[in-house]
Amino acid sequence: MTTTSHITPAAGLPTRPAAGGQARRLPPHGTLSRGRVHGCKCEPCRTVSRDYMRARYRLQAYGRWQPYVDAEPVRAHIAMLRSFGIGHPRIRVLANLSGGHMTSLLYGRSGGRPPSRRVRTATADRILAVRPQLEAVAPAALVDGTGTRRRLQALVAVGWPQSELARRLDLHKNTVNDQVNETVPTAYARTVLAVRDLYEQLWDVVPETDGVETRWAAEARQLAQGRGWVPPAAWDDDYIDSPAAVPDTGEATSRYAALVEDAEWLMGTQGYTHPQAAQRLGVTSDHLHRAFSYARQKGAA
Repeated sequence: MTTTSHITPAAGLPTRPAAGGQARRLPPHGTLSRGRVHGCKCEPCRTVSRDYMRARYRLQAYGRWQPYVDAEPVRAHIAMLRSFGIGHPRIRVLANLSGGHMTSLLYGRSGGRPPSRRVRTATADRILAVRPQLEAVAPAALVDGTGTRRRLQALVAVGWPQSELARRLDLHKNTVNDQVNETVPTAYARTVLAVRDLYEQLWDVVPETDGVETRWAAEARQLAQGRGWVPPAAWDDDYIDSPAAVPDTGEATSRYAALVEDAEWLMGTQGYTHPQAAQRLGVTSDHLHRAFSYARQKGAA
């Protein structure tokens, strides 16, 4: 008996009766599954089917046609992403996959069928393209707050009051207070990103030159000194987020001065560019830029 698509009043989406009489949703128009598996003849489905066949014939002609790959490395990549706080629902969104794809890959299908042994190459490519970086974490996910706490404390140490930081971050002052005092060990991913961006904007800005009253800046510096909070110069950019890192409170000035001296020699006598000098000295371009800025500040003082 021929089955036909119909509209369910509750969902308003096309469905097709499945085994057991329960309706299941069809894939959207313009997808390969809708056109080739479910036989849709609309123009978007016909177009994606034609494009698929052209790509298939071209790859076959060059001997590179590989529609499926081993699923195990893909599952290992997902496990690695999850260890970074990127859950599989977030991975599915970033990879633009359906819930069915991810369920089959990780847990298997109904009826006791095991997880997929193979996965389409295109699906694998989408998942493997998701990298373990903070930008990939869901904004509301909780992540380690070490770097956030250190950045906020460092800004307070150079004179930025917590209330001003909260205003610029569009956060409640209690949230900033909780972070700087480590009342909570974690932070929302969106807060971590916002603090990181603000830190890059303000670490070398004198608060009094950017609208902060002298008395409030002095009070912030005094508070930080009393609690042992160190300024940005004490932290290495590459390690500030690492819980194992420790601040350099005694050699920060000489360390930056030596770095600037070496970089100036490379650029002045050897013709190195700023990025080349940073690479030669084993630091990032941002770290070398910070060393130059800190040296200028010390010179002006």
